[in-house]
Amino acid sequence: MTHILIAGGGIGGLATAVSLARNGHRVTVLERRDTFAEIGAGIQLGPNAFHALDRLGVGEGVREQAVFTDELCFMDGTTGEKVAGMELTQAYRDRFGNPYAVVHRGDLYQPLLTACQGLDAVELVPDASVERYEQSATGVTAHTTDGRVFHGAALIGADGIRSTVRAQMLGDGEPRVSGHTIYRSVIPIEKVPEELRWNTVTLWAGPKWHFVHYIIGGGRYLNLAVTRDNGATVPVAGREAERAHVLDQFPGIGTTARRLLELGEGWREWVLCDRDPVPAWTEGRVALLGDAAHPMLQYAAQGACQALEDAVVLGEVTETAREDDLVQRLEKYNALRRERAGRTQLIARRMGSELYHPAGERAKERNTMLSALSQRDMYEKVSWLHGDRAFTDSGTGGER
Repeated sequence: MTHILIAGGGIGGLATAVSLARNGHRVTVLERRDTFAEIGAGIQLGPNAFHALDRLGVGEGVREQAVFTDELCFMDGTTGEKVAGMELTQAYRDRFGNPYAVVHRGDLYQPLLTACQGLDAVELVPDASVERYEQSATGVTAHTTDGRVFHGAALIGADGIRSTVRAQMLGDGEPRVSGHTIYRSVIPIEKVPEELRWNTVTLWAGPKWHFVHYIIGGGRYLNLAVTRDNGATVPVAGREAERAHVLDQFPGIGTTARRLLELGEGWREWVLCDRDPVPAWTEGRVALLGDAAHPMLQYAAQGACQALEDAVVLGEVTETAREDDLVQRLEKYNALRRERAGRTQLIARRMGSELYHPAGERAKERNTMLSALSQRDMYEKVSWLHGDRAFTDSGTGGER
């Protein structure tokens, strides 16, 4: 049984711990915060995420709090007209083998945390922020900011978009600031008028902005997320935003969307960042995973899904690995995952500029293109992403 260190106890880090432990390794998770918990709001999970969660043994736990939506609706945010919709009912589930659902981030995180706590091979260490690492031919030493050292046969950097593990490995600087600011709010469903409680993921697209909302928390809350392409240049993460300021950012929003937006309270804002795809996520006995490896904008709703895929592939390719062949196994993980995750990063960017934020004639052309698609057409377009069960398809091989 090899001992593997994980820097980061978020969704990707805990999923990796479960995957590695279930495949025969001993794992120590080093989390910089003083507790293992997940903050944030709603998150979308495609069938590929549920395929991964099932292989990790936590799929049912996530399903218990998930809301299984009927449709992905694309609306014109200024006219209020429906442009297109991808049905997520039985035909979709039959095609891709699992549902599409939305959850609160905590409702995804808790089953992973419970699974880790139930595995003797997993040790969870809070208040352990990895500052740097050293490696030799036989192992890795992780140094934390408070002077502790942890030894293992390998180190997995699952420490997010500003990963210290990545900084040491690749030295590629700060993430790319997208210029897009997102405002998020989660409100009790009791505050939402009955006629606005839609069991859909609804996106209202306007000129240089878009607004997404859906029900989460097993039906207890409405998640609101509204994004403006405002040229922001300075990263912001979770800063409080005044309600009046949020409403002022979207003067052209249609009547129904405005009603939903005005329900929001306790708004917080983030300036979205990502990175360009890179071919190498490994250096000897150290590998990157999730946002540390391939941070992406939220427009493809695949950030957490891709981290879960990483975790499954990493655990499976390192099954039966000995300390002396871990380097080759990590390189195989990198080779299997980099094209798929890299393509998803780039598609997420393109969706923001080409689908969500066009104005004028470009918006009309987008609407015409989307409204012409049949359900079969839509399923074909997402098949490589939602339907792949090997988690290695970069868009040319279809379903696995």
